[in-house]
Amino acid sequence: MTPLRVALLLAAVCAVAGWQVTLIPESAIQMAVGPVLVPAVVAAALSLVTLAYGLSAWRGRQVDEASDPAAAPLPGAAGRFASLLGGGLVFMWLVVPLGFVIPATLCGMGVAHAFDARPGLKSATICGTIALAFWVVFSVWLGVGLGPALRWPF
Repeated sequence: MTPLRVALLLAAVCAVAGWQVTLIPESAIQMAVGPVLVPAVVAAALSLVTLAYGLSAWRGRQVDEASDPAAAPLPGAAGRFASLLGGGLVFMWLVVPLGFVIPATLCGMGVAHAFDARPGLKSATICGTIALAFWVVFSVWLGVGLGPALRWPF
């Protein structure tokens, strides 16, 4: 796919994101920062990046990797993709029965493995610390309903 077509595809995705932001209902209580602010900022930022990429592609400054024989995928790309996708699926399947921290740790380990980190105690410790920090910031300090950190079966 040529860079200009990629830019057009990204512009379509940004248009859908902007449309979705308009569908978010306003909060029933009066808040200084409502539920629309962050998604709107993210959609706007992505739209600006897409515009910059589109202008760069239109000027011919983006490389068409499809015509470059050296742009072949690295060995093991399918395994890395499976690890990335598997981490997300594990999180979705386990977050309700186990709580937030353990599935987020496993998801982080899947993402880290996709970037060639070895699974082990070091990876589990780092990902667990990050998952716990996210849970504390969002659930405890900001009051976002992420559920319990750990759900006990008893």
